Amino acid sequence: MVGNVPVGGGAPVSVQSMTTTLTSDVNSTLQQIAELTAAGCQIVRVAVPSQDDVEALPAIAKKSHLPVIADIHFQPKYVFAAIDAGCAAVRVNPGNIRQFDDKVKEIAKAASDAGIPIRIGVNAGSLDKRIMEKYGKATAEALVESALWECSLFEEHGFRDIKISVKHNDPVVMIRAYRQLAEQCDYPLHLGVTEAGPAFQGTIKSSVAFGALLAEGIGDTIRVSLSAPPVEEIKVGNAILESLGLRERGLEIVSCPSCGRAQVDVYTLAEQVTAALDGFPVPLRVAVMGCVVNGPGEAREADLGVASGNGKGQIFVRGQVIKTVPESIIVETLVEEALRLADEMGADLPDELRELMPGPQVTVH
Repeated sequence: MVGNVPVGGGAPVSVQSMTTTLTSDVNSTLQQIAELTAAGCQIVRVAVPSQDDVEALPAIAKKSHLPVIADIHFQPKYVFAAIDAGCAAVRVNPGNIRQFDDKVKEIAKAASDAGIPIRIGVNAGSLDKRIMEKYGKATAEALVESALWECSLFEEHGFRDIKISVKHNDPVVMIRAYRQLAEQCDYPLHLGVTEAGPAFQGTIKSSVAFGALLAEGIGDTIRVSLSAPPVEEIKVGNAILESLGLRERGLEIVSCPSCGRAQVDVYTLAEQVTAALDGFPVPLRVAVMGCVVNGPGEAREADLGVASGNGKGQIFVRGQVIKTVPESIIVETLVEEALRLADEMGADLPDELRELMPGPQVTVH
């Protein structure tokens, strides 16, 4: 358990991120945690590089709506401080904590007494120098050996409430490392492609790596590391889980890539429908199709859809054509029908949305 979030075993895969604020700035950090909570984050990690950050931890841990993991580097004394502060877990990187091996017994006792887990977070960029000397670089084998070695130090003291990560910036190396790790231990695994890059590149790298591993049943928590605001990490992480069927889908837009057959501006239409239904309160698959080849078939498979052409759009609801409308009111009509579906499903719609609902539906045969 990380706070109130179960990790490992049959528990759902959880999504986490890390705050970018100065942890010592309690109000800013809590504000960002609130934004992450609203975006669907389940666990949050905060950096603790200084004594000022340590002193802020009790207030953050107490007021945060998410379980807080303290991210510790260099100073072993901060591990004990984070445990005392009431953090839900502590992440340590053995490769760069001075005198780590000598402190394991004390850390294990403190964590055990407090009932909190430890994440052994191995990074390609900060491997233990002993491992680097052996392998020469951060190979998958080096990452795995480092992680399991550090776990063994805790196991010697009877502590096994551990989660492991072995992050690398190369998805191929990262995938290989996690596969090896999954074969050699039963600890919960936190997936991450470290330093994945700007939003587009990082999304691709993380999606490829996470998709490969999660499809094999490897991975218990994930963080999409982007050079972008943390909320964007959560959006991508949730989308990855939804695409794999590991989380209930929210709004899903199925839209064609467009081609020479398209008789409507599919790009604009899909963007308008997405914007109009953003934050919709029930899971809904909406098909936005631009021609008569695949359009009707895809629209029938969705909860709601439109097959467009010749300035008009056939509106489908649960596989049936209910009306044909001018292209100019396709978006408006889809929103109305989406609201009707939500009402039928018993969704608690706010009054401003209920006012947009159409009258009784008439099916066109």
